[in-house]
Amino acid sequence: MSQPPDEDVQRISTPAQHAALAHPVRQRLLFALGARPSTISRLAAQLGVNKGGVSHHLRVLCAAGLVREAGTRRVRGGTERYYRRTAERLSVAEPQPEGTAALFGAVAQELDRSPVDHLLTLRHIRLGPAKAARLAQALAALVDGAEEDAEGEPVHGLLVTLYRQAGT
Repeated sequence: MSQPPDEDVQRISTPAQHAALAHPVRQRLLFALGARPSTISRLAAQLGVNKGGVSHHLRVLCAAGLVREAGTRRVRGGTERYYRRTAERLSVAEPQPEGTAALFGAVAQELDRSPVDHLLTLRHIRLGPAKAARLAQALAALVDGAEEDAEGEPVHGLLVTLYRQAGT
């Protein structure tokens, strides 16, 4: 499978975007909004976070241009707002330590709430630069080529990283 079109990828570069990514709840909101637009109430129930917290974090994500309103619906005399991500994927060219820590914190929260067993493996292996590059390409191809099932099937998180240890 080829890379997604550029309009499906949002490049993260501004201080406001990096700051928005520096909180685990905001990362989890981005995960949740990856599937479909949602309301504050639905997001609060899904993430186990109060509605006020979800509302605050959505405002930060909207201000950073990572989330936008996606319409409204009249419900019992009130109006429900729907929110969606501005792009299918985020590309962070120069990751900031706070954003990376928040991402791992968000994944840890997701693992803790997972209703089924999960796979979590960390392995350190010695690789020359050429082998490391081939492995990175193979992992990217595996992730990008994964076929999704139809709507209604459970959503699974997938986090893949290949990095060189400092000092080696």
